Amino acid sequence: MRLKKLLLLTPFSFLFLLSEVSAHCPLCTVGAVALAGGATLIGVNQAAIGLFIGAFAASMGWWVSGLIKKKYIPGQRAALVLFSFATTVIPLLKLMDGIKPVYISLIGNYGSLLNRTYILNLFLVGSILGLIVVSLTPWISKKIVNLRNGKLMPFQGVLLTFVLLLIGAVLMQLIL
Repeated sequence: MRLKKLLLLTPFSFLFLLSEVSAHCPLCTVGAVALAGGATLIGVNQAAIGLFIGAFAASMGWWVSGLIKKKYIPGQRAALVLFSFATTVIPLLKLMDGIKPVYISLIGNYGSLLNRTYILNLFLVGSILGLIVVSLTPWISKKIVNLRNGKLMPFQGVLLTFVLLLIGAVLMQLIL
């Protein structure tokens, strides 16, 4: 019986060796995945789902980049965030086929560079916006702290991320 308990605990023994756990925003990561999964169940369009998947991928990249303490290459953090984004979003492009034609008529006849129909992948557009939101939220949070004379609201970063993602998703649902 003791051997069975020991074998069950062995895979989790590394947890006792951890002195501290830190992340860019672990609640944001879990929240983004939960929101994206829930969105598919209620029929949300692919741009809004892409927003949450892009946010998830970016926050995972931030989290992993925070685990690596030594700087091996210039721009390492940005490279890891973009790598996480690319390895999450690109494989999903085959599954998320939300394509929308966009006609842009600026100058000239139809067919000229400034007067044609372009095809947008709504999932990719949403994912890129999710990447931008998660990447800019820490900067926006710092600006809010500066405006409030150094005072930080409880869960400010998480709340700010969720509010910005929710606003973006609602706008995408209504516009696209």
